[in-house]
Amino acid sequence: MRLSDFWRLMDDEFGAGYSRTLATSLVLSEVGGLTAAEALNKGVAPRAVWRAMCKMQDVPAERWLGRDIAAKDE
Repeated sequence: MRLSDFWRLMDDEFGAGYSRTLATSLVLSEVGGLTAAEALNKGVAPRAVWRAMCKMQDVPAERWLGRDIAAKDE
């Protein structure tokens, strides 16, 4: 997962404004007791941070992959 995918998933699930608040204030035990922003800055894989966030916020597993995105016409 790319960092841009992480932020897209965060924005889609929690809203653009609140996702940034969560990322900088919610401590995630699964990534060493860091916030999402701290973990990402220390090089923790975005996928691991996203899953930790989903678990902490009780996001249903069926939404962990995000919403369906239509394919681009080439």
